[in-house]
Parts: sequence; C-alpha cells; structure tokens
Amino acid sequence: MLARLGGAGRDARRCNNAGMSQANSSASSLSESRRRFLTACSAAGVAGTLLPGALLAIAVQGGAKAQAPGDAEAKGGLEKITPAMIDAAAGIAGVRVTDEQKKMMLDGLNSQREDVVAIRGLHLPNSVAPAYVFDPVPAGMRLDTEKRPLKMSAAPDVKGLAGETAAGLAGESDGLAFATVRELAELLRTKKVTSVGLTKMYLARLKRYDPRLHFVITLTEERAMKQAAAADAEMGSGKARGPLHGIPWGGKDLLAVKGYRTTWGAGGFEEQTFDDDAEVVKRLDGAGAVLIAKLTMGALAQGDLWFGARTRNPWNMRQGSSGSSAGSASATAAGCVGFAIGTETLGSISSPSTRCGVTGLRPSYGLVPRTGAMALSWTMDKIGPICRSVEDCALVLSAIYGQDGHDLSVQAVAFNWDAGFDWKKLRVGYLKSAFDPQGPFEMPKAPEANSERDAYNLRVTRMKAAYEQRAYDARYNTAALDKLKAMGVALIPVEMPKFPFGAIVPVLEAEAAAAFDSLTLTGRDALLTGQSAGDWPNQFRVARFYSAVDYVQAMRARTLAIGEMDKLFSTVDVIVTPSSGVQLSATNLTGQPAVIVPNGVRGEDAPKPKNDGDGAPENQGGPGTPVSLTFLGGLYMDAKVAALARAYQEATGFHLVRSRMG
Repeated sequence: MLARLGGAGRDARRCNNAGMSQANSSASSLSESRRRFLTACSAAGVAGTLLPGALLAIAVQGGAKAQAPGDAEAKGGLEKITPAMIDAAAGIAGVRVTDEQKKMMLDGLNSQREDVVAIRGLHLPNSVAPAYVFDPVPAGMRLDTEKRPLKMSAAPDVKGLAGETAAGLAGESDGLAFATVRELAELLRTKKVTSVGLTKMYLARLKRYDPRLHFVITLTEERAMKQAAAADAEMGSGKARGPLHGIPWGGKDLLAVKGYRTTWGAGGFEEQTFDDDAEVVKRLDGAGAVLIAKLTMGALAQGDLWFGARTRNPWNMRQGSSGSSAGSASATAAGCVGFAIGTETLGSISSPSTRCGVTGLRPSYGLVPRTGAMALSWTMDKIGPICRSVEDCALVLSAIYGQDGHDLSVQAVAFNWDAGFDWKKLRVGYLKSAFDPQGPFEMPKAPEANSERDAYNLRVTRMKAAYEQRAYDARYNTAALDKLKAMGVALIPVEMPKFPFGAIVPVLEAEAAAAFDSLTLTGRDALLTGQSAGDWPNQFRVARFYSAVDYVQAMRARTLAIGEMDKLFSTVDVIVTPSSGVQLSATNLTGQPAVIVPNGVRGEDAPKPKNDGDGAPENQGGPGTPVSLTFLGGLYMDAKVAALARAYQEATGFHLVRSRMG
C-alpha cells in the first residue's frame, strides 16, 4: 500500500533496457497519434469526458480476450475499435456521440491504443513510480526543518517488571511481553534483561499464538538472533544506539527484507523476493532494533484476508483483526512483538488499531520514506508505527522519518518528540456533530410488493443493529470529552468542511489499478483470495474505466480539499474525533497525521455483532471488544498531536488493558 520499492532505479533501468527497442520504434508516432486522437475527440465534443478512457479500456480488454494469452500485448494484435465499442463506452461515460462523430474519432482512438500497448510493453514493475510527486503542503505554509534532540519521558519504574523477568522469559508470565518500548528500553539499559532473551521470548510467543491468530507470514529467526546478540555485545561495551536498541519488532509484509520473501499477502506472490531492504528496515537496523517477523497483511493491502488465512482479533478470535495492517495490530495486541510497523492508505493503521485495542500513529504524508515498500497509491501511502503506547509510537517514528534521496515525496521537515511538551498550550477542537447524540431510529419505507418483504426485514434488522451499536459506543465518546475537560482542555467545537472528499477516493483505486495493471491484463488477479465485488480484482477492472481527464480533475479537486483542511487547522492545533467517519478519507487525502488510542472496552451489555459468523465481515464490535479515539493534527504537526494523545492515554490508562486472547 506504499510507494517506491527499494532498488527502484535498478528495476527501472532493467525495465527500460528490455523495452527500449519497442519504445523507440513507436516513439515517432506517439506525439502524432495523441494529436490525432485529441483532435478527433475535441471535434466530436467529448474530449473532456470519461469516454476516451472507457473506450480504450473496452477496446484493449475486449480485443485482448480474442487473442491467445500474451499474444495481444506482444504483437499488438487487438481488434480494431468499432462504432459499437464507442457506443458502449459512451453509455458508461453518460455522453452522446453521433454517427458522424464516431467516424471522426476512429482513427485517433486506434492510434491512441497503440500508445497504450507500447507502454504496456515496458512491463513496468511495482517499484517504478509516476513522474510526478504529490505535495500536500498548502501555499504559504512554512515547514519546521530544525531537528532537535529526542526528549523521552523520565525513566519508568520497572521494578515490578524486573521481578517477573525470569518468569516472563520462560513463558510463565505475560507481564514482560506487554511492556512498552520505553519500559523494555529501561530494562535493557539497566541489564535486567538481554536482547537475546527478549527475542527468544517473543519468537516463542509468535509460534505459540500464530496457529490461532494467523499473524505471521515469515519468521526472520536467524536474522533476529544475530541482531540480538550484536545488540547485547554493543550495549555490554557501552555503545547505545537509542531507545529501540535490542527491542524485537515485526513488520508488515510489504517491506522488502533481503534474504526473506516479501509476499504482499497475495496469492501469486508467495515466493517473491527482493535484493535489498526497505529503507524503514535499514533505519530500524541502524537504531539497533531486532526484526523477528514479517507480519500478515490483507492481499495487496486490503482487509485482513491473506493467501494463508484471515488474521484474527486477539479480543475475539471469531473476528478478523481488520486491515490491512492486520498482523501488525494483532501481534502487538497479543504481546508477541515489542512494536510493529504498519501502513495506511485509507484506514489501514486506524482500523486494525481500533479493532485490536492498540495505539497507531499514521504520520503526515511525506514524513516517512516508502522506498522498498509495495506501492498501492503513490499519492496516499504512508508508513507508521503500531505500538502499545503513544510514546512508543513517537520513539519509533523518530527513528524512521526523514528524506532518503529516493522517495521524492518526503519533505525536509523535522519530527521533534518532546515528552515534556506543554500540551495545555494547544488549541483543541472536537468534531461536534460526530459526538452529538443520535436521533430516534427511523424506519425505512416498507415495500408494497410482498416479494420484497424478506429483503426489507433483513435490511431493517441490520439497520437497527448498527443504530444500537452506535448508540452504545457513543457513551465512550461522551466520556472522552468529559475526561479531556477534566484534564483542563478547553474544547472548541468544529466541523469538517462541506466538501465531497469521498468523490476523490477513485484516485486511490486508479493508482492501485496502475500499480497492479499486469494482474488484470494477464488474469493473474484470479489468484487473489478475495473475489467479491468489493475486492481488488473487481475494483481494478472498474478503475480502468476512470479516464485520465477525470483523474486530473479529481486531483485538482484535491488541491481545493487541501485548502479547506488547511483553513480548518488554522483555527485549532488538534482535533478529537471518533475514529470513523468522513475525517478518515479527508485526512488521508490531504495528508494530516492521526494518532489512534484505545478508549475503553465494551461491556457484557454491549449489542452483539450484526453477524457473529466466524470471520464474517459484519462480525465486529460486541461484548469485550475495544473502542478507540482519534487525535488529528495539522500537516507535519505529528509531535504536537502525539503529545496531547499521550496525555489523554496517561490519564485514562486504557492502553494498559490486555486482550483476553479469547
């Protein structure tokens, strides 16, 4: 779900060499064919519509089906575009084209398709990013580029943990396994525990719980034991690399690690390997952290279903852990890693952190380099930590952020964590309408036909269940506002801009379809586990009918959205909100950071899930499962957001409640 893969330049050069002769042979016709195509479309009055993209998708895919697999692209032997194809595309686009206009368009459309085939002949790998860089920084915004020393909280009292070290390492106690990064760092610093000991403990827990939770794709045991031994030797000689030194962690399996497979959670990629480590992996190696596992992710960063199983929620193992950072959240919640790395394009840190009751930090877009990570959406992908506390997240982010010279989206901006920052100086808003009580349940109008009664009754039942769940969970939202007020926070009511953020989301799907274009063209999308209307194979096909013109228009609308969100955050520094709702798409599209924290556990009186079937998509929530609260901030205000979120976390202690593994 992230942008540039490690070795992007190397892969691009290999790709360019392989396709150079074909590209050169067609280069002379590219400009002329585009000119003819645009002229024809303009003359027909449809140049600014969806029609050209839809038509080419129909023509290229339809023609390819008539060929033997692979022949169409290799030989360019596609069917000629016909007036009937134009009619079909026009129907999708919702435009009218006369017979005369269709005749005018035919030559230009067939020429443009030749350009499409030429580009496909380059066989672009996922690591090659587009020749543009998304910049979420609004006009006039000045970035803080001054990097200051990391300021952690005071050393925690670890006497209790030290007392159960032996039992924890032997697997007879869970306390040590659920310690925060800050606590583990102190135990290592004071030599109450060794990195080798911690690594063996977490590896044993991963092996113990993976058969039930399905959160591991590959253990990196050999690599981990070497790193842990090296960490102990360095710390023994007085060399300290920082708070992550010697701490075992797990990474979402879209981060390339040399010597180990990187599967992207997807069928057809089970044995994929890369020749270099992702930049985030390199930086955590440099910080002395110990990689012990490549954790599960939904196939190609969608949901919690991967090629081996569905990753489970430690609080209720009949539920999926949500996704797509499924394994990262589940393993952290189960006390099986010291911390984890996840990614988010549109909720993939927020959602599993909420479901599994852990703390997630989705950084501002352009803060962490994505070099060496699978690309899903070049303009939306973000890498961030999933941990047991906010400060843990801040310590991890401190180690992985900053420019690397490869991912050109990364800004020269500083993330300066200061545990002593006076968060009381912050202007704190809350999304008032999101916290307002629900009105009474409104019954939908009943159908007149008896044949539709069963479907109607099922819909009403589900609507009532959702209503009851929202009403129940509202008490946690209300309690959060009350707690913040008790902490001395003067809450300012704000609202999200009235803007069609959701209408821009097809940009994500179009970029994802481009990132995995070869799957659609070759039919290898059939190897992916999910094959429903909402899964990637179908969404990739739908995205092919989204025209380049409409993509550009959506990106222009995104510029307006950035301006609207900038106006909102000119009035407050941090916004408190439930973790769902329109804010999720808005902030992912415009790049703002988010910190997601546990906000309590539903009681036994909580409404049951709409569907409690094992692994059912609607099996979420219910008795004994966690809820969350989200703190949002202005672009690159990650440290300030984390400061307030940490204060709330320390005041409530919800992050200390452990999953019941049931």
